[in-house]
Amino acid sequence: MNAELFVDVTPDHLSLALMEDKRLVELRKETSNVQFAVGDIYLGKVKKIMPGLNAAFIDVGYEKDAFLHYLDLGPQFRSLQKFLNITQAKKGVVSLHKLKPEPDINKNGTIPEVLTAGQHVLVQVAKEPISTKGPRLTSELSIAGRNIVLLPFSDKVSVSQKLSSSEEKARLKRLLTSIKPKNYGVIIRTVAEGKQAAELDKELKMLVKRWEEHTSRIKDVKAPGLVMGEIGRTSALLRDILNPSFNSIYVNDEEVCKEIKEYVGLIAPDRQKIVKHYKGAAGIFDQFMVNRQIKALFGKTVSFKSGAYLIIEHTEALHVIDVNSGNRSKSASNQENNALEVNLAAADEIARQLRLRDMGGIIVVDFIDMQNNENRQKVFEKMKQAMASDRTKHNILPLSKFGLMQITRQRVRPEMHIKTAEGCPTCHGTGKIAPALFWPEKIETAVKQAVQGLKMKKLILNVHPMVHAYLKKGFPSISLKWKFKYTHGLKIVPSDSLGILEFKILDNDKQEVDLS
Repeated sequence: MNAELFVDVTPDHLSLALMEDKRLVELRKETSNVQFAVGDIYLGKVKKIMPGLNAAFIDVGYEKDAFLHYLDLGPQFRSLQKFLNITQAKKGVVSLHKLKPEPDINKNGTIPEVLTAGQHVLVQVAKEPISTKGPRLTSELSIAGRNIVLLPFSDKVSVSQKLSSSEEKARLKRLLTSIKPKNYGVIIRTVAEGKQAAELDKELKMLVKRWEEHTSRIKDVKAPGLVMGEIGRTSALLRDILNPSFNSIYVNDEEVCKEIKEYVGLIAPDRQKIVKHYKGAAGIFDQFMVNRQIKALFGKTVSFKSGAYLIIEHTEALHVIDVNSGNRSKSASNQENNALEVNLAAADEIARQLRLRDMGGIIVVDFIDMQNNENRQKVFEKMKQAMASDRTKHNILPLSKFGLMQITRQRVRPEMHIKTAEGCPTCHGTGKIAPALFWPEKIETAVKQAVQGLKMKKLILNVHPMVHAYLKKGFPSISLKWKFKYTHGLKIVPSDSLGILEFKILDNDKQEVDLS
């Protein structure tokens, strides 16, 4: 399997697209000023105690108060509060390994026993704000690295269940138990398999240093305030998925490219050369055909094999996926074999869609009915196999007698939703046709306004590929005439993300120019 990561950086957004064997499998889009990401650690203030929910609402600076349940406080919550009180009173590094731990809280206790309104608490975002809800918090703090996850205030060493070798599990557990500092716990990740003591010790010291550097500044943080931010989404994705199958990472921003190269050099020094700075005129997602796959994969209807297709519906409570055979129902094979073949192919596409859209919560899949129990089991096994590469926690139940499969998938951030339906390119949904008969005239007017009205000497004109071909056709082409007439700094670039009668004018920093 060949994996490629494409990073599209604009002034307002950062987009990540992961492709495996030229198939888009993950897409992340976020604004440049994203806050309250999973992994961020905040100094929060208790706003309201809710005994009926056995939980508290915490002010971390978000418009809605965040939610902290008693079970998410963690057994060592009293030790955490003791550390916080000492840190707020004393400037500089407080060595956690010298702290005398407090007794664990009662796992069957109640929230008023440990929290009071107005109290300051150290919390970590476990689930990002979704819909009308604020962030979900935990006080069981963790700092993720490439091979290990550091757990302050814990003394446990645990190993990923995905490691199959019991001998390797035992080796890693003995190794980390011998080198970890007191009052720190460790979770050993799957990628640590085969790693030697020196590499793991180096990473452990780096994570401890990061913890100490950030917590030493707590005295200067005014609640609510950020204490420690998770590393960038790009670096976090690389930390979790970078493996020998990666053959290239393309970034269209020099600064971000340098940052990623440094991070890759830190976690895999021999892989730095795969990070490449993309300098092409066309958008990075257009150049590598990412936008075309996005348009095909994010609609309500998704085709996948020989006319078969999925219908994906989203509700407040759950996601529903319906599998349809389409024109395959006319094939010569019998109905049972046809249903099995479509369902097996659908399992692959469903696993891809869950990962691509980052769908979480409850997912119900309505497969095509099959009478044979052995065939039902094959579909169940195929779905488990297809979702084995999904890093998000999930659980799959066998098909019910109605042909329904239930899947739960952890949801920690809002589902990826991209609008793929386009309005009428002629009337733009108004029902009225504009009097202009020749579309390039409107584009030329905009170019003229940008050059003469806004005094722009360099500008990028993004148009639909068909319009781009028309403007470049012949000699002298329309685009060449515009260059001589207005400015030689005019660059016309095709963009798959635009409708046929849409265009954008960007300045030299790739920010859209407002011509209204």
